[in-house]
Amino acid sequence: MRGFVACAVAEKRHRLDRTLFGLSKKDCIGRYYAKDATKYRPFSALLPEGGWSGKVLYVKLVLVLLMCGSFMGLLNSPSIHLADERHHHAQTAEAWNASWTSHPDAANSGYASSLRIDWSQVQTAAKQVAPPAGGGATRVALLNFDDGEVQEWKARMPHTDASTVRLDHVGSDVTWDHLYPEWIDEEEHYGAPACPDLPEPKVAKEEEAYDVVAVKLPCGRAASWSKDVARLHLQLAAARLAAARAPRGGGGQAAHVLVVSRCFPTPNLFRCRDEVARHGDVWLYRPDVGDLTRKLELPVGSCKLAMPSKALGEHYASAAPQREAYATILHSEQLYACGAVTAARSIRMAGSGRDMVALVDETISARHRAALEAAGWKVRTIRRIRNPRASRDAYNEWNYSKFWLWTLTEYDRVIFLDADLLVQRPMEPLFAMPEVSATGNHGAYFNSGVMVVEPCNCTFRLLADHVGDIDSYNGGDQGYLNEVFSWWHRLPSHANYMKHFWEGDTEERAAAKRRVLAADPPIALAVHFVGLKPWFCFRDYDCNWNVPALRQFASDEAHARWWKVHDAMPRRLQGFCLLDERQKALLWWDVARAREANFSDAHWSVRIADPRRSICAGGDAEACREREIAGRRVEGNRITTSYAKLIDNF
Repeated sequence: MRGFVACAVAEKRHRLDRTLFGLSKKDCIGRYYAKDATKYRPFSALLPEGGWSGKVLYVKLVLVLLMCGSFMGLLNSPSIHLADERHHHAQTAEAWNASWTSHPDAANSGYASSLRIDWSQVQTAAKQVAPPAGGGATRVALLNFDDGEVQEWKARMPHTDASTVRLDHVGSDVTWDHLYPEWIDEEEHYGAPACPDLPEPKVAKEEEAYDVVAVKLPCGRAASWSKDVARLHLQLAAARLAAARAPRGGGGQAAHVLVVSRCFPTPNLFRCRDEVARHGDVWLYRPDVGDLTRKLELPVGSCKLAMPSKALGEHYASAAPQREAYATILHSEQLYACGAVTAARSIRMAGSGRDMVALVDETISARHRAALEAAGWKVRTIRRIRNPRASRDAYNEWNYSKFWLWTLTEYDRVIFLDADLLVQRPMEPLFAMPEVSATGNHGAYFNSGVMVVEPCNCTFRLLADHVGDIDSYNGGDQGYLNEVFSWWHRLPSHANYMKHFWEGDTEERAAAKRRVLAADPPIALAVHFVGLKPWFCFRDYDCNWNVPALRQFASDEAHARWWKVHDAMPRRLQGFCLLDERQKALLWWDVARAREANFSDAHWSVRIADPRRSICAGGDAEACREREIAGRRVEGNRITTSYAKLIDNF
């Protein structure tokens, strides 16, 4: 938990403020209201009341035309259009920050909560707070309670010394996208990124200490109820009061935090392990003051990096390395066993000696479990958790099984790795980061392929209990986790480097990505193999080149690096990366289609020398029968974990 220096990261593109293009021609001329005869004279608003004056009309029309011409010239200038990406990214932090404070006095109704307080629940929770050690009344800070509720509190609990705390609201023009932008300048080529300023709570007396900080939170009914600026602001303000205004003699604990809300509080700010009591819509916590203070030093959102890029290469010394581990998960499919054993080899080749835990369900065979153990994974058996919104036999049907990560309570922190990652450098510096730390994916979302979690059984129960009432934007575990852990912390993109060339990338940007993937010694800590995985391809080149929809994921440099690690494994483990006959047939089918399309990269013309071409992965004659797909169309989305199921019909 050291080194939380605010910095910056880059991965995605900004989008232009659409208000620039929201102006109609009418806006350019000026709005008018036609009455009576003037409705037939659209320029009558520009004329003097006395009638038509040619000279006056001429002057006004010239001025109007000049204004419109200047404005249209501005809209069509290179500084406005996305085509000039470099100029667009060069906007200063001051200009970007101005958009957050353009209406500082605008009311933000998002702070209001319509919840009718059940005072019996509040009183029951408040009884769990021990009286002050020195005697006297329990000092309570009330945050976001209206005047009537404050009076009700004092009337029902006269033994407490309750006072309101002032918190200025964030302007209504500050949105979640300002806190969690899709793109920030990680390399700081155009200046350091900036975050909106969230006002801090104001107390009447500077030396005031509190035994309890009570806060009432809004809870909208929208799908993304957790991504609410006012709700986050109130929770951070309550945490600051609890940490900074804790009573003396608290034994390292902050003041109690009492939350009144229909929806559960942010679980990685107010941890369930710190929960003292829960009564209906009332939660009572006693956080650790050190943990709370460290988290409050982090950026308010992903608008800045939670750790600087240079920290990825710094030595990390842990006080308890035995309490830290890597973890992966295999559920329902044996196709990722090859990826998992190779990932284990890459972790060890990068120099890490931390424990490695593989969670597997009952569908993973004993043979594959033995391979995982031989690769260095500690294999744990889990029960599958079904995604209630997934179709039967869909790739995401069982991916909520990832929640079992939070049951690895023998570890304080776990770095989760998808099985399609290749570790290139020690990832130990990430163990210093809190839950949930991850790289950006798109929009305001993080990518769950690499993430830091803090195992706790009550967090597992929280995740499992809400699968029926929390929506996932992508129908899978990543979308679900983004709703629960909306307050996540951005890692540098090199911690989970996507093998993806966005269609909007400039040639310069694409070349920079290729340099990262080919760098020796490596630059990225881990490479994420989105698209068809290396072990699904012939080793001669990245087979994503031969599929039009997947060419954006093609990289021969990354492909070759993965095979280098594969070749360093014992031959017995390499046997789990063979191609079955159906997969070979599909690869040849893709080659034929690429040849017909005459793709300019000409990978389809490469002579295949992969020795797996002539090795049968099955154990019987039927499994080794050569399959033909020529002339048949392949249906389905190939970017799924159920890739083999797509060719079962051939």
